[in-house]
Amino acid sequence: MTYKGYLIDLDGTIYRGKDPIPAGRRFVEQLQARRIPFLFLTNNTTKTPETVANRLAKEFDIHVSAAAIYTATLATIDFMKDANRGDKVYIIGEPGLKNPILEAGFVWDEETPDYVVVGLDSAVTYDMFVTATLAIQKGAAFIGTNPDKNIPTERGLLPGAGALISLVETSTNQTATYIGKPEAIIMDKAVSLLQLEKKDVLMVGDNYLTDIRAGIDNDIDSLLVLSGFTQKEDLPHLPIPATYVVDSLDEWAFDA
Repeated sequence: MTYKGYLIDLDGTIYRGKDPIPAGRRFVEQLQARRIPFLFLTNNTTKTPETVANRLAKEFDIHVSAAAIYTATLATIDFMKDANRGDKVYIIGEPGLKNPILEAGFVWDEETPDYVVVGLDSAVTYDMFVTATLAIQKGAAFIGTNPDKNIPTERGLLPGAGALISLVETSTNQTATYIGKPEAIIMDKAVSLLQLEKKDVLMVGDNYLTDIRAGIDNDIDSLLVLSGFTQKEDLPHLPIPATYVVDSLDEWAFDA
């Protein structure tokens, strides 16, 4: 089937930590040459779209604008604005999460925030978890940026945002509202940004639990590439298969 637009994961699909995945660059170049619209759709909240675009260019020779990158941070901001619950927020996360939220007009509040947002934070402390826990107990809406338990790197699978969110879920006995893949919140917005219908879009990624479930759970066809999180030996155990599976993105036939 020929698709009119693509949603593409980054970590484990285009690169693995600091290591490039050459087939990923060639895949993007094919899309650009064919003038097929695409968005990089990432659960990574540690970097802004501008930073991601700059890194793609400098480290991986992939040249796109910041507008081609939709992060779980941007989806979180869109969600909070749509919810219209208030503008006070407490955030566990790195500058790629905190700065855009505050720049979007939200105000930092550690005592009685309207929202507590938890994402990946490599410098998180126990006191930060305490602040988040108490605020949620007082009634703040609990948002988890994405459910990724691990992130693939050149060192191996490291703790992801989902691991941090799980701690706060345990301490508050509350389940977070998740924004990132595979949730409908980020997928619906991404498809609308492409200005296409779901049937005309393909979700491409390496992680069955996030990328491929994002397709399956939201009626979007999916392409699983075995270059990152999900491995070939996992395939027989997947409850619902991806629409397509390839060892490398070089195998994908755009006009099939």
